[in-house]
Amino acid sequence: MTCPFLEYRDEADGRQFDRPRAYCTAAERFVQPMRADICSDRYALEHEAHCEIYRAHAEGPEP
Repeated sequence: MTCPFLEYRDEADGRQFDRPRAYCTAAERFVQPMRADICSDRYALEHEAHCEIYRAHAEGPEP
């Protein structure tokens, strides 16, 4: 299952990209291709286990 925080965008701040880039809506920034591999659960990586951004946002705010 792909991370629910992952999007692919082909533009930002009025700039067009040649191809869509991985964007993390939880971190509110574009992420490196290796991070997108984790988000997409490629190469036996799992976003629930290997992504600190996902875990921080999935757990919710501190009480």
